[in-house]
Amino acid sequence: MSVPGLEKALRAAVRGDVDFGAAQRGVYAYDASNYRQVPLGVVKPVSPDDVRAVVALAREYGVPVLARGAGTSIGGQAISPGALVLDVRAGLGALAADAVDPGERTARVGPGVVLDALQRAAAPYGLRFGPDPSTHSRCTLGGMIGNDSCGAHSVAYGRTSDNVRSLDLLLPDGTELTVHGPRTAAERAALLRAPGRAGEIYRALHALSEEHLMTLRQDFPTLPRRGSGIALDALLPERGFDLVRALVGTEGSCALVLGATVALVPRPARTELVVAGYADETAAAEAVVELLPLRPLTAEGMGADLIRSDAARERLPKGGGWLFLEAEAGEHARAIERAVRAQGAAVAVVADAAGQRALWRVREAAAGTATRGPDGQEAWPGWEDSAVPPQRLAPYLRELRALTAEHGLRGTPFGHFGEGCLHLRLDFPLDTPADGRFRRFLTEAAGLAVRHGGSLSGEHGDGQARAELLRLMYPPEVLALFARFKAVFDPGNLLNPGNLVDPRPLDADLRQPGLPRTLPLADGARRCVGVGACVADDPAAVMCPSYAATRDERHSTRGRARLLGELLRGTVTGEGPITDGWRSREVLGALDLCLSCKGCASDCPVHVDMATYKSEFLHRHYRRRLRPRAHYALGSLPRLLRLLHAVPGAGRVASRALRVRPLAAAARVLAGTAPERPLPPIPARSFTQTYRPCPSPAQPVLLWPDTFGNHLDPDVLEAGAQVLTRLGFRPLLPAGPVCCGLTQVSTGRLDAARRTMARTLGVLARTSADLPVVVLEPSCAAALREELPRHLPDDPRAAQLAAKVRTFAEFLDEHAALEDLPPARAELRGALAQTHCHQHAVLGVAADERVAARAGLDVRRLPPSCCGLAGNFGFERGHHEVSVASAERVLLPALRAEPAARVLADGFSCRIQIAQLADGRRAMHLAQLLRELLP
Repeated sequence: MSVPGLEKALRAAVRGDVDFGAAQRGVYAYDASNYRQVPLGVVKPVSPDDVRAVVALAREYGVPVLARGAGTSIGGQAISPGALVLDVRAGLGALAADAVDPGERTARVGPGVVLDALQRAAAPYGLRFGPDPSTHSRCTLGGMIGNDSCGAHSVAYGRTSDNVRSLDLLLPDGTELTVHGPRTAAERAALLRAPGRAGEIYRALHALSEEHLMTLRQDFPTLPRRGSGIALDALLPERGFDLVRALVGTEGSCALVLGATVALVPRPARTELVVAGYADETAAAEAVVELLPLRPLTAEGMGADLIRSDAARERLPKGGGWLFLEAEAGEHARAIERAVRAQGAAVAVVADAAGQRALWRVREAAAGTATRGPDGQEAWPGWEDSAVPPQRLAPYLRELRALTAEHGLRGTPFGHFGEGCLHLRLDFPLDTPADGRFRRFLTEAAGLAVRHGGSLSGEHGDGQARAELLRLMYPPEVLALFARFKAVFDPGNLLNPGNLVDPRPLDADLRQPGLPRTLPLADGARRCVGVGACVADDPAAVMCPSYAATRDERHSTRGRARLLGELLRGTVTGEGPITDGWRSREVLGALDLCLSCKGCASDCPVHVDMATYKSEFLHRHYRRRLRPRAHYALGSLPRLLRLLHAVPGAGRVASRALRVRPLAAAARVLAGTAPERPLPPIPARSFTQTYRPCPSPAQPVLLWPDTFGNHLDPDVLEAGAQVLTRLGFRPLLPAGPVCCGLTQVSTGRLDAARRTMARTLGVLARTSADLPVVVLEPSCAAALREELPRHLPDDPRAAQLAAKVRTFAEFLDEHAALEDLPPARAELRGALAQTHCHQHAVLGVAADERVAARAGLDVRRLPPSCCGLAGNFGFERGHHEVSVASAERVLLPALRAEPAARVLADGFSCRIQIAQLADGRRAMHLAQLLRELLP
């Protein structure tokens, strides 16, 4: 096979993107499983014709093909070694305007349609798609069909296979056919008379069924969540020769889906969430059986170890294990509540939609939370998806607990208790799989599930993780029928080979070996488990703005973590697509569009902090090398501005010069900043040059003169000092220049950042007594609280300073008597508030909300989103387009919708972005807003 020849042929035949580069191959070598399989290349088709062309060329060149949706498969079925990966999300993800047929309660979907998009389209008709995995914001209908996905509501609405009416298929030989659900006897007879390749397929499948009726009737266990193997029993005559059911769940190993007609179900007008608390998750598993006759819409279970948030714990009733029982509002919910109380369980009933969403987010995040134990130990999939009849769940859970203890493993179960499906990630020693413990445990656990009448998989499919173990669930003659069924559709074994049929060993191709633990970057590469929250189809979240702008997996948090993993693996083992280590241009290119917004540090279920990893990579990549000019200009901005303001009159001259277009353009060239981005105006004098604290016996506080406020927007610090003074405090300044080092951290100049931080600690040592430190700039407060102790872990003064840092709102919330403020005039009360990304990720806004309420303000906080400027990012060359696109996600549309509203933005970057992209609109800091209220 000629790889360059295939690539050239694909580029000529396909309108979508074709990429055989190291970066894309590294990104698509992973799904959400334990495995790593480097593909040959990645194709992003933009139409079914592209898919047809790819399959034809793959057949000609003898290359396997793997169609993939969001890549969140946990069994390893969304990766394939040496394959052409078809990422169907972007080009095959649009819904037609008439996709939903409310009369028939159906929808026509392509394989790349994201579930949430379908739900939004169906909602105006009072309809929804029944199955809803926790990855609903990014999983595609094609992926759901491949895995036969379920989700929380399948206890009421069934699995994907119960909700698909027809499938439009493309076979490896180019044949296209549409298969349907159960057929009448007359329809089945007509299928057998069909001409051509389609008729051959129907007759071969009919023969398979007729020759093995007894096997198909006796050797397939009956339980709600039988997700393992191929549903050949659907071919039985009493099942109506249901080809849809037989093909759903075959993991793309038999045919490619070009389209599907899916059923929709009525959406309840209102729901309530009955949360029941029990002693532990086993007690919850026992209790759920009595509640199933009441037909709850969900019956989800989880244990206490997965509740890591105090806020979440406060919402839950007392207990060590819980059931989440959704019901239609009214009598249905009351009946379930009465039944739970009769069991003696603690109960909380949540009727408001916001409260329900908050609790469901806790449950949905469990797939990520479960990857780390309460003590921080790593936990991995492998046996995360078994299912047994619900009546057997409690005894199965007890025996499974005993088995994990026998093998010295730990993990916290959760899952779909109403259908007997259990999710459990365990701290397998996957760095050293040669000791055999991984294989021994999975083999014994599979035997345990089978003894309880269960399935190795309840909804995630088999893939490489479990297909080898199907021999414990099915006799040899059934496994032979699986191979025969695949061969009917794919005789050349072109589609996703090595999964359901002739599987690869379950302990081969593990991704953990080769990843060192000694570097912060290794933590990111290991920590990311691929659940894909960063590629969600949701614009109202901070993470990940560059992916939202580009829709390129390389620019997602997950994609970057995988490339860092490939870098480290190549450095250690010398194998893989990235072998040039810290000099890697591929990794640099992927990280270049990372805004360092830190949204992933809070929004990612496993808290991958890509801003920190980017800083470490840039530090190593440019070590003893020339950097881009912007790294010097923007990274050294605090020092440059301090020198500028140290020269009398220089600030005024610089400000005037920047208003002259040729001089401003020259300054941008000299600094290496984006030509599209105006440099911010420079005031004549800094805040520290003009501020004089008034002698007073009032309580002293240390006011932090951050670079942005001190040298670029001194009125913010002036407002902060005035408000503090009027509220009875005496703001003091440090004994000399101080800096948190953030601009050096964000540009990867970590050695310089540590020197800056050390000098700052020295200055503060000369400053008066142990005072609270009030920081008005959120990014600086976050850096002092988090980056300072991280970079100077051996200096006790770093942790001491971090503990004293308070945002302006936090200090007022803790110490100020805001209730004594005079009532605000109506025109001063209202404001739209944009939250700085670092505040969202590190500090939170709870204090800001309390201060606004106590001061009588009507502050409406915009949904979390990055403004797009993100410190130095928006000023760097090549970033303007992504910067503007990030602002267009939430911020700019919200401002256009309310052109007269006052805007609150504590972050300097946010205020600059608003001024430059919202027609000069002025945003103010909370201190400036409060100053207007004070006499």
